[in-house]
Amino acid sequence: MRDELKTGLRAAGLDPQAVENLVREALAEDGEADVTSEPIVAPDDTASGDLTARQDGVVAGIPVAAVVFDLLGVGYAAKAADGDRVTAGQVLLSVDGPTRSVLRAERTALNLLTHLSGIATETRLWVDAVAGTKAKIRDTRKTLPGLRALQKYAVRCGGGVNHRMGLHDAALVKDNHVAAAGSVTRAYDAIRAIYPALHVQVECDTLDQVDEAIAAGATSLLLDNMSDEEMAEAVRRVDGRAELEASGGLTLDRARDAAVTGVDYLAVGALTHSARAFDIGLDFS
Repeated sequence: MRDELKTGLRAAGLDPQAVENLVREALAEDGEADVTSEPIVAPDDTASGDLTARQDGVVAGIPVAAVVFDLLGVGYAAKAADGDRVTAGQVLLSVDGPTRSVLRAERTALNLLTHLSGIATETRLWVDAVAGTKAKIRDTRKTLPGLRALQKYAVRCGGGVNHRMGLHDAALVKDNHVAAAGSVTRAYDAIRAIYPALHVQVECDTLDQVDEAIAAGATSLLLDNMSDEEMAEAVRRVDGRAELEASGGLTLDRARDAAVTGVDYLAVGALTHSARAFDIGLDFS
């Protein structure tokens, strides 16, 4: 992979080697031979084309798609930047090189680019829905295996913010942890005893649990499946002593109502587990 691509991926908060490994695995899924293109296309034929948006939205993954073409010896030129709002008919990436290589790269590049742009586009809809409130749109760990770093990157491209990357970088006390420990307080104290400086978030199903978590010293609460009225009451009770995140039962239509309760974040698992692919096509010039 060329140095300019590595630099761009690092600037985006992505590990270039991890992206390359992922792309190589994706290309390997297609096997060693292209039994359609090889009989039709001469080895020395060349082609150029454009990856073009076929709908309006937000693009993400252009450098990742570029890695696909780069590894197969196809030249590329970005015509848009990740995070850009794009319109139908807009060229995102131009490519040129051996026709067989362009055809081999096409589907893998589009799979990644359409998926990540779909996440960015969906995220932007939520971000726009809560504009003017203090609430930020945050993702979850409901990601596809092997794609978490890229999916969370796409959320950032859409204007959202990331929750924890894994089980290692922050603690989230959920209902099963509370059941195992015996209470919210015991669960929180057990983590604090071993990881005194770690960010700890406590999931609360009821306002009584909100009170208990605050009394235990929690500074980050996840309000799980609460009504807008309950979340507004939680905001009042907490009175700035902890950050509050709404989670569960949220829809785009309800996003603004949830945001105006005064919570700091809206957790939206659908950003990564249910985003519709963004429509992009590659057409030869």
